[in-house]
Formats: sequence, structure tokens, C-alpha cells
Amino acid sequence: MAEGWTPPPALADFVRLDSDRAARRGYPEAVLCESKTVEQVVGIAAQVRSASARTLFTRVRPDQVEPLLEALPGASFEAEARIVAFPGAPPEPTGSLVVVLAAGTSDLPVAAEAAVTARHLGRRTELVVDVGVAGLHRVLGELDLLRSARAIVVAAGMDGALPGVVAGLVAAPVIAVPTSVGYGAAFSGLAPLLTMLNACAPGVAVVNIDNGYGAGHMAAQIAAP
Repeated sequence: MAEGWTPPPALADFVRLDSDRAARRGYPEAVLCESKTVEQVVGIAAQVRSASARTLFTRVRPDQVEPLLEALPGASFEAEARIVAFPGAPPEPTGSLVVVLAAGTSDLPVAAEAAVTARHLGRRTELVVDVGVAGLHRVLGELDLLRSARAIVVAAGMDGALPGVVAGLVAAPVIAVPTSVGYGAAFSGLAPLLTMLNACAPGVAVVNIDNGYGAGHMAAQIAAP
């Protein structure tokens, strides 16, 4: 793909970039790539580049990565999070700390999506992995870090118990992300979703299954200066 390539007019007919979103809400637009064609994401990328608009391309498929990076010089690809960020470097952090927990290594892609999102929305972010309730000492060992956060994201599948445990230990709000990790009765994330919605500890808000981007965005807003 040649440098400076721009899509033919027909490619621009399927999207209207919300170029005023950053001014209106304080945060830029994001582009969900998973169900889009390569041609569509490249067409969107050309408009983003033309507008010099800070943008996150989320749920990027393997076949979309190289075309996006070619269309957006200076962009970066966060493989674990499946995010292409333009520009590649996050802004200088402001506000308070966001901590993101992954209950298990299998929950890492969703947790990484949340952490990368919060970081590129301007927050200092710490990602902690494999602190699920099967070994409760692991999350207890992170209490000092957790209690220094303004917002905490917890990604968990299986029984989805970790957000309620964390919320009982800290003053910060906890954003719970059910993941589609687990055996049959986990119902692709439905079981942890219901656990989180029924959390006994106050201060737990729940986003949709595997919605790391939404959790990271909410955490960034909570931790804003």
C-alpha cells in the first residue's frame, strides 16, 4: 500500500467520523474493527489521518493490523489488547491512578484492552495479572497498590467473584468486566456477569461481557483530574 494512499470516494460513504467528540466529551472516538472489512478500516484510518485525530482502533483482527499501520504512520499496535493506537504514544498522564486486574492469565486480553484504553485516554495505569480468588493471598499482596488507585477495573471469568472481593477491601469504585472464559456452565461469560451484577459489596459497576474498552474508558473518566 503506497504511502499517502487515500480511499476512493465510495469508501468514505459508510462512515461519519465524530470529529467534535473530543471537544464535546473530552475523549476521542474509538473504532470497533472486529466486524469491519479491511477496506472499511483502512478507509476510516485515512480520514483519521487526514484529521490528525487521536483514535483507538479496538478489536483489531490479524488481517487488519498491517494495513492499519501502513495507513497510519506513527501508530502502534498493542497485540495483547488488540488495539491500534494513533498516534502511537499515549498522552502525558494526568489525574489519578487506574489499576486493572486480570483474575487469570486467560482474562488478560480483556484486561489489557482496559489498561491500554485508560492509558491512551491520559491516565497512569498499572496492570496486575493472575490474582484470582483461587489463591486469595495474591490479590491481598497487591493491597497497597489497589488502595492507591482512584478507579479499579477487574476482569474475571469463571465464577466472576474477584470484583466483589476487591470492592470489600478498597475505597475506590470497582468496574467489573465479565469475560467469556470458563467451562460450559459459565455460558460464555453470562455466569460471571450475573455474579457481578449480584455483588454484595457496594461500589461495583458492571460493563458488558468482554468489554475491556468500556471499562477502561469509565475508569479514565473516574480518575480524571
